[in-house]
Amino acid sequence: MKARELFIASLGALVLSQSTQSFAQNSNGKNLYAQRCAMCHGADIKGTGPLANKSNPPTPDLTTVAFKKRLEEYPGVIVSSVILRPNGDLIPRTLRENGVKLAPHAWTVQDFRDLHRYMSDVISKSR
Repeated sequence: MKARELFIASLGALVLSQSTQSFAQNSNGKNLYAQRCAMCHGADIKGTGPLANKSNPPTPDLTTVAFKKRLEEYPGVIVSSVILRPNGDLIPRTLRENGVKLAPHAWTVQDFRDLHRYMSDVISKSR
């Protein structure tokens, strides 16, 4: 009986640790998005942030069917390619021209995964 109880307790601890880790990663993605993306893309990811119309071209709605398809076909690639090579100087220039000082961030692979997961969750709930 002790072995069975130990097994059940271990299984419960494993589930709890995975849930906590998943929440932490989603929390990381949500925080990254709020701090580094929402100023242009808006909380709803539809290009409704305060700087959305201050870039040329204007910030796109990322909940469109076309973007959702690209996100599914190239998971993580779309997000990381925009962040690491932001349309030439578009993102830095838009921030600079609007007096927004954003501290550099040392992106990790996990950051990209978390941000992708968070954005995918928001986009799937928006349509």
